[in-house]
Amino acid sequence: MDRDEPGYWIGSYTVNLFVTEAIFAAAFVGGMLFTWPAVPWTELGVACAALAILTPLATFPHSKLLFLAIDLAFRPLDPDDLTTPLEKRIAKSEERSG
Repeated sequence: MDRDEPGYWIGSYTVNLFVTEAIFAAAFVGGMLFTWPAVPWTELGVACAALAILTPLATFPHSKLLFLAIDLAFRPLDPDDLTTPLEKRIAKSEERSG
């Protein structure tokens, strides 16, 4: 489902960024607290960097779906949202001619 409006790619990108930052922060703080007082900073930094690279790749397919769910919660579905762009063009051309 796509509402064919600007901003949906940016919205899913933002959701993806927030999820990545939350996972990174949880892993960093959790790793630091779990190994305190002898924190292996190099290993923790490498592990968190790997998470920061792999998390967006793993969550991107689902981030647009999550953003659309959030958007639907704030802005309910309109019947016009269910038409494809081709159907919209045909309807507009029929309005002009008829």
